[in-house]
Amino acid sequence: MRTRLYGWAAFPALLLVWSAAAWNLPPYVLPQPWAVAAEAVRWLNSGQLAAHVGASLLREAGGFAVAVVGALALGLAGALSPGFRAFSAPLTGLFMAIPPIAWAPLSMIFFGLGYVAITMVIVVAALFPMAVTVQEGFLAIRNGNLRAARVLGARRWQLIRHVYLPASLPFLTAALRIGFSQAWRALVAAEMLGASQGIGWMVAMGGQIGNATQVLLGVAIIGMTAWITESLVFRRIERRYRHWHLA
Repeated sequence: MRTRLYGWAAFPALLLVWSAAAWNLPPYVLPQPWAVAAEAVRWLNSGQLAAHVGASLLREAGGFAVAVVGALALGLAGALSPGFRAFSAPLTGLFMAIPPIAWAPLSMIFFGLGYVAITMVIVVAALFPMAVTVQEGFLAIRNGNLRAARVLGARRWQLIRHVYLPASLPFLTAALRIGFSQAWRALVAAEMLGASQGIGWMVAMGGQIGNATQVLLGVAIIGMTAWITESLVFRRIERRYRHWHLA
């Protein structure tokens, strides 16, 4: 309970530091938290905030879902086939070394400005880190479990369903957390470059017109969305399967 209280105390502490820093600065440079809250109310009343947040979440959901399916396929293939693992390792390292936002201009040339272009940037950002994590999770499975399943007559798909997937659940959860964070960052960056709607667009437009309140509102939404997803989704999944770490 005390640890949880410390965690919740971080937000008031951040607001106090923010308010103290903004006290001696002009509002157009660093507005006070209540000014950002008033800006949020204005955007909510106009209906624009829901539209921008919804657009970002829709792009994130589409790109992240494609990346999860691809990561599971690549990770499983790499774990089951040493040849494929050796073939894909340099390609995975290459794509992971390139910042995802570097693909945004090329994606927009191919697909134009819109949903598909931004979604492809999200897929590239999340796919390869998740694939590596999934592959390492499958490779960490104890050989004794595999041998026991094979002695009992388990076929490859039965091994995948009853041995690989249950034993690798902690790694799968870690892969989802890593992939979501990478996808969320890539989404915001891509929206700042080539979107007409979304949270990233809000931040970019606020910077162009010199509206620091709008910029901070977008930044706050980005951070709170990531924190809520981490707290309500990934931490709960991790707690549910934590006993696999100790097995």
